[in-house]
Amino acid sequence: MAVVGDRTGALLALLSEFAVRGISLTRIESRPTRERLGVYSFSLDCEGHVADARVGEALAALHRVCDDVRFLGSYARADGRENVPVPEVAADAAFAEAEDWLARIRGSRCS
Repeated sequence: MAVVGDRTGALLALLSEFAVRGISLTRIESRPTRERLGVYSFSLDCEGHVADARVGEALAALHRVCDDVRFLGSYARADGRENVPVPEVAADAAFAEAEDWLARIRGSRCS
């Protein structure tokens, strides 16, 4: 569950964290928190496991952009099948290569 405050683009920021990593959302529900007008909690289910780098990174990003994040669990698929393959640009290897590239740039520019 993620709690999103009343600010422009808050829901887009939440959804973008999954989209940029090629993670499919299988369920999304919204509820007002009754805290104050414009504050909603979102309950999300996604394909993938918290141990997958891209899913873990998406959760960490939610922690950055949401007022509150509650992780309720990560489970294997009930049908035993593997998740649908993600596009090459959203695979764990692509994110790892991008991080390595950035580290090399930072290392060469900061010396």
